[in-house]
Amino acid sequence: MRKELLLAVAIVLAGCTVPSFGGSDHPETPAGEDAIGYENGYWYDDSVSVTTDDGLNETEREAVVARTMARVEQIRDREFKQTVPVSVISRAEYQNRSRGNGSGGGPPEDPWNDQVWESLLLIGEDSGSSEEIDDTLSTTVQGYYSPSNDEIVIVSPTETPQIDRRTLSHELVHALQDQHFGLNGSAKTQDTQLSRQGVTEGEANYVRILYERRCGDGWGCIALPDRTSDDGGSSDDGDTSQEPSYNEGLFTVLYQPYVTGPRFVDQIRSDGGWDAVDALHEDFPDSTEQVLHPEKYPDEKPVNVSVADRSSDEWSRFDHDPVGDTVGETSIYATMYHNGQTEGDRYSYESEISAGWGGDLVVPYRNGSGGYGYVWETRWDTEDDAREFEQAYRAALTEEHDAVQPRTNVYVVPEDDQFNDAFRVVRSGKTVRIVNGPKTGDLDEIHQAAG
Repeated sequence: MRKELLLAVAIVLAGCTVPSFGGSDHPETPAGEDAIGYENGYWYDDSVSVTTDDGLNETEREAVVARTMARVEQIRDREFKQTVPVSVISRAEYQNRSRGNGSGGGPPEDPWNDQVWESLLLIGEDSGSSEEIDDTLSTTVQGYYSPSNDEIVIVSPTETPQIDRRTLSHELVHALQDQHFGLNGSAKTQDTQLSRQGVTEGEANYVRILYERRCGDGWGCIALPDRTSDDGGSSDDGDTSQEPSYNEGLFTVLYQPYVTGPRFVDQIRSDGGWDAVDALHEDFPDSTEQVLHPEKYPDEKPVNVSVADRSSDEWSRFDHDPVGDTVGETSIYATMYHNGQTEGDRYSYESEISAGWGGDLVVPYRNGSGGYGYVWETRWDTEDDAREFEQAYRAALTEEHDAVQPRTNVYVVPEDDQFNDAFRVVRSGKTVRIVNGPKTGDLDEIHQAAG
């Protein structure tokens, strides 16, 4: 299931009724086969007679969906193979659905993934990763396309069901992708999942941006709904002064494909047209590094990092495939920003600390007493890159989490902090290895230090 996150876009259109625009050079209806830019009786530049103040009734919704499909076709130069059902629900209903219809069951625990997010200093021990991800999505998701059900669900910002044209156009691109390329492929690591989304979400947001640029400049567009009453915690004018009600560090990771993906897709299209964008669906980027730095696609592959198991009998790896997770440049950037080690625009995804990433692997561990830990090994392009990351991670522990240093390379975060653990941080050349455990005595038990 693909879910569009909250987008803060400085676009305002006044009025509730869509004006009429004419002057097209196409026939009233296409001859023979359906044409690109024509869907279910509507050309891309036709007007629709709808009033948005009181939401859209079924007839109005069908008209808006048909014309939006035609416009997505016109921009993307691809034909929909079939009409996509669209439903609208309130945020309360979305949250009810995502949390098990109010059964109180909540998302399942995932201690393996908990350790991955703890290594990033983004989700602490006082809450699980599944719960944090679920809470963040339930607050920020604006809509989603379900490949298994072949349908779009729009989350209305008001109790009166309204459709945000930006969300609709974005999700329709996902439906178009699914009809032509399929969207059921899986990624084994956090980094490859985000890099694939850099294509799918990047293309969807790119088409949405092109769509918005034509609103009021040749196309009549339905008015944007007022999101000030939405639980998402942000308004359409981009006001971010309100304290977010979700994990902002986690959101920084999840939001990356929507921000840098369109730039990546634009570069690919500039070089080779829509055919080159089509080819991305058969040859996804190998890492978020390639999405953040398009010049590195497709040649600069990530380094394959492995971690030798040097644990005692008391500690063991999870029975999990794969045994470890690659978090990548995006997640490392979020770690550094969220923990005060880089400044500027949070959503630039550019920092000297995260640049130079070559590869990484986080391997979670556990013992028979309910204790957890991990070994995180990162590989960098140069020794200077490795040293910069090492120093920044140490600084995050001491400056943001008040860690004390009982001995060389070992840090202990106090009990009142959500990352209350012991850490060993060691650099050797281009490699930085971080070992984490409940107490300092567990560090060698989880990963015996080299002699």
